[in-house]
Amino acid sequence: MHEHHVVRTLIDWYYHALQTLAWILMGVLVVPVTLQIVSRYTALIPRWIWTEEVARFCFIWVIIVGATIAVRDGTHFEVDILPNPSSPRVEAVMRLWVAAFMGLFTFVFIYYGWGYALFGYRQTSELTGLNLVFIHGIYFVAGVSWFVFLVERVLLAIAVFRGDEAAIARMRGDFNVAR
Repeated sequence: MHEHHVVRTLIDWYYHALQTLAWILMGVLVVPVTLQIVSRYTALIPRWIWTEEVARFCFIWVIIVGATIAVRDGTHFEVDILPNPSSPRVEAVMRLWVAAFMGLFTFVFIYYGWGYALFGYRQTSELTGLNLVFIHGIYFVAGVSWFVFLVERVLLAIAVFRGDEAAIARMRGDFNVAR
């Protein structure tokens, strides 16, 4: 049981680190976009080319980090089209079904993301000089992160299916999922 608590603590820490990273990236994104706007409409600063690339890189990261957070929350990829299940076991089966489909996309991101990251590792940005693994590699990192969060959701659904009262309370207390 102690190992389960340690793993859950690590996953919680990683989740909160992703949330913090999303906030930081949004703040950083404001800087180059503001510079672009000011340089376009005034003569106060020159028109720097690097601001467009930095804004694009931040935007990609914000999207992928946000999607990863949403996988943990269950708010991005789950859409309820069936009525609310009457029992926790039925809800657990439905969540396992959703997780199976999400798993397919996750493995696509992991498999192809790895090759894409290696492709980016061999390139550098002409404007900023950054190694492009920082852009290309985010898809692999997202896939691995989605996998970790999906495993957590699958284990919760299995515990609910087995009748674990604490797991049922946790799943029923998940207000991020539409009901």
